[in-house]
Amino acid sequence: MTVKILFILAVNFAFLAVKGNLVNGDRTFSIDYDRDCFVKDGRPFRYISGSIHYSRIHPGYWKDRLVKMYMAGLNTVQIYVPWNFHEAVQRSYDFTGGRDLERFLDLANQTGLLVILRAGPYICAEWEMGGLPAWLLQKPNILLRSSDPDYLQAVSDWLAVLLPKVKPWLYTNQGNIISVQVENEYGSYYACDYGYMRYLRKLFRFFLGDDVPLFTTDGNTDREMTCGSLQGLFATVDFGTDTNVTTAFQRQRRFEPRGPLVNSEFYTGWLDHWGESHAQVDQWKVSRTLLEMLALGANVNMYMFEGGTNFGYWNGADHDTRFRAVVTSYDYDAPLTEAGDPTEKLLLVRDVIKQFRDVPAGPMPLATPKFAYGLVTLRKVGNIASLLTVLSPQGPVKSPHLLTFEEMKQYYGYMLYRTTLPRELLEPTPLISPLNGIHDRAYVSVNGVFQGLLERDTILVMNVSGRQGDTLDLLVENMGRVNFGSKINDRKGLLGSLVLGRDELTDWEIYSLDLDGAIADGWPHSEAPWGLSVQQTEPSAGGPVFYMGTLQPNGLSWDTFLKLRGWSKGQVWINGVNLGRYWPTRGPQQTLYVPGPVLSSTRPNNITVLELEGAPDRPMVRFMDRPQLNSTAGRSEPQGVRRV
Repeated sequence: MTVKILFILAVNFAFLAVKGNLVNGDRTFSIDYDRDCFVKDGRPFRYISGSIHYSRIHPGYWKDRLVKMYMAGLNTVQIYVPWNFHEAVQRSYDFTGGRDLERFLDLANQTGLLVILRAGPYICAEWEMGGLPAWLLQKPNILLRSSDPDYLQAVSDWLAVLLPKVKPWLYTNQGNIISVQVENEYGSYYACDYGYMRYLRKLFRFFLGDDVPLFTTDGNTDREMTCGSLQGLFATVDFGTDTNVTTAFQRQRRFEPRGPLVNSEFYTGWLDHWGESHAQVDQWKVSRTLLEMLALGANVNMYMFEGGTNFGYWNGADHDTRFRAVVTSYDYDAPLTEAGDPTEKLLLVRDVIKQFRDVPAGPMPLATPKFAYGLVTLRKVGNIASLLTVLSPQGPVKSPHLLTFEEMKQYYGYMLYRTTLPRELLEPTPLISPLNGIHDRAYVSVNGVFQGLLERDTILVMNVSGRQGDTLDLLVENMGRVNFGSKINDRKGLLGSLVLGRDELTDWEIYSLDLDGAIADGWPHSEAPWGLSVQQTEPSAGGPVFYMGTLQPNGLSWDTFLKLRGWSKGQVWINGVNLGRYWPTRGPQQTLYVPGPVLSSTRPNNITVLELEGAPDRPMVRFMDRPQLNSTAGRSEPQGVRRV
């Protein structure tokens, strides 16, 4: 009897030991080149994934979005890591709050979702400078995304921070990261530097080990696949609904003869630029193309599954024939809206996925509640020139010549350039940047009176008049650095020289403006005299002016959308949070998304607006319960012009 009991106990102990090893040590994820598939824990595996950017979503909603993706039938999410989001200032790293990458990975893990990590260092993504930090441009001749020693040193320093942080989250280390992308669509970049890609491969292997699959993704052309792929990095392709699926995967096969078929970016929608129509991709095309790819056994990541918002100054820009900034909304016409709401496109996608894998039982989670809080009247605070002691307490840097944002070590937002008129200008006199060096918009005032603006590639000259010695101010707005192509070394500010009539302007006072810091500290609402002495009905003379107002609490802190009808262009903060740029006169976006967690249900909500050109005579804003993203007379960008 005793022997029998001991035997049973021994068998049970052995079983538990094997089970423990499977749980704790035998998790595997790899590429099976014989069976043309991924293998997870010894079994063939296919991922159906969606892209979501933690940097574009309020962290209070990360879990909500992940649950909706899981309930749609996805088993994986794909995320970018924007280098400049975590190291905006060199050697100052931030992984807290909305930048807490590990918390996002943990929430995905809790939800039951695997992760495909796109670690960069370059990501594109319509993100400011493609995710590269602007401080790299302090080196005047740096060649980005290449074997340039200065660039490689910065990349090495960054990856030495990032990759050890994510290594415990690899699937084989009991985490949920199944694969890691090296760089991003490198074949679209002119440099075609294989030495750079080999260097990155070595870095990733050094920090992450030999087990995790490393991959590249490139656009559906031979040139892009040639320059973007490298032995030792699994080559994948990306394409949208207007591409022949069979032909695209045949191209992947030419560069990666064996292994799984992978579309790393299947475009469910497209991006918007200011002044162009809101992009939309037909939901039936999305579902049909997805069905065709899954029927071939392909692995698919949908870009985007939710787009989110370019809060603050994080939008990117394109520069092909001219500079075109990306709008604040990154709705992308994705299956989940900018506010995370399910759409008909999502339901169609889920119906397709049901044909290939079990979808979690139960209803799709509802949209987050929205509320139309109504009208709020704003009061004028003052123009930029009258507020420099608050916005630039350190005072100006004096320079005989112009300095860029990067030289001033202010990388985002706004700077003020000040000089004096060198002579009497009784007649309108042309002000021009001879080398088109306005990057990106300059709002021009003389003695505090707005004269007009200069705009990159668009408005290259304007007239100025005044007396000798009058103060000439140019408030320069950085509209977002180029995120794609050969012009990503996009320095900001006034570049080169500025000529007024026959005089080259010199002897500048240059003010770095910390608008976000002042507003986060409670200004202007914490200083009641600002704006209160100004009549609410005083007409605006135009030019850069601050306004303030308060949304009174009503017991709710629901999502809402801010509409600035009659306003021209500017920036909005609520409770110190920079919601992004508005530009209703150019469109297509007419409202700004306000996540519910930004609002207080019990305390007054402070609204601060920087209007750059001209506010309405009665400055008011309206909070609505639905967005307006498509009001413009412009035209949409055709798909296929460039890749994300």
